[in-house]
Amino acid sequence: MLNAFWRGRSFIVLLLVFFLLFSFSATYANEEREADDSAAPLSLESDITLSEGLWPAGEGGVAEVPEEAPSMAVIPPPPLDPPPLKQLTLMLDWYLSPQHASLIVAKERGLFAAQGLEIELLTPADPSIAIKLLAAGEVDLALTRQPLLHLHAHDGAPITRIATLIETPLNAVVVAGEAPAPAAINDALADLHYGFSTREGRDVLIERLLPLSVRQVDDFVQPESVHFDAADALRERQVEAIADGFFHTLPQQLASDGIATHTVRYSDLDIPRHDGLILLANNDSVARRAITWSRVLVALEEASNWVIEHPEEAWTLLTTTHPVLDNPINQGAWDDLLRRIALSPAALDERRYAMFESFLQQAGITENTLPVARLVVNPHALMER
Repeated sequence: MLNAFWRGRSFIVLLLVFFLLFSFSATYANEEREADDSAAPLSLESDITLSEGLWPAGEGGVAEVPEEAPSMAVIPPPPLDPPPLKQLTLMLDWYLSPQHASLIVAKERGLFAAQGLEIELLTPADPSIAIKLLAAGEVDLALTRQPLLHLHAHDGAPITRIATLIETPLNAVVVAGEAPAPAAINDALADLHYGFSTREGRDVLIERLLPLSVRQVDDFVQPESVHFDAADALRERQVEAIADGFFHTLPQQLASDGIATHTVRYSDLDIPRHDGLILLANNDSVARRAITWSRVLVALEEASNWVIEHPEEAWTLLTTTHPVLDNPINQGAWDDLLRRIALSPAALDERRYAMFESFLQQAGITENTLPVARLVVNPHALMER
């Protein structure tokens, strides 16, 4: 019984010890919690920076999230660059003059550019090389006169007329001295010493002016080339007449030096009427580049019509952009040149070219006649095929 009593007391003692230990642990935990609560709050000492525009800010700097994204760009896209202009080179027949008004106006008024073209006008050091450069493919286009087209085509040059700028001849026989009586004009012309600048003067005009009987006499003086310096040749009495002189400028140049002259028009010599200034392309490019040539002609037609409708403004444009043209001789010729400008450069008078071919053959200048289709073409018509 005593043993049972001690076992009971031991159990009570153990319970008491366990209770005391639990009480001490809870008290200690409460004291640590109260100590932690009384300490200073923790904080982040570094700054946080957001990139500007990364998050939109509302009133008072408070960030706001946009309700919905825009359905299209706020800033319109930049405009597309225009396509580059097609570069072309055009060799003039001689130095720049008012007869080139349509070309100058089309270039300066942006009519070529409106057709997607940029045309560089080149002045030849020697007018005889323009067709040669075109035939060799060194230039895209070239200017000449209708008679020269026929002569070079018979020599095999691969050239074709695609436009007419001046519809009537600009050349004539320019003779030093006063004009003889009408009845004696043929004899007077046959006795002259002639100069010429181009094959047109040598092969076409002189053959007409000097009969074979005259060329067979012992004291006959052969015609000579004046190398495109007709005025000096007449001033220095090197020759007595120029077979292919520009009648708008040459007589006026000589008149300023006190030298009287008179002119004989080609129509008075029974030479068929023909185009005075035409635009040529290489045969190889006519069909292949028909669209390009058609655009050139559209610009030229716009330019020529503007010149006719605004002659004073056109003259101002010519002389402002090319001051070398501003002289009394060119100004005096302006009104007459206006009447000769082709209003429809592409328009083709096939009869005119066929008649000139027949004239050359009958005069013994050529052995045969070329078909008109070999000489001329309308680029607009090519595009319709």
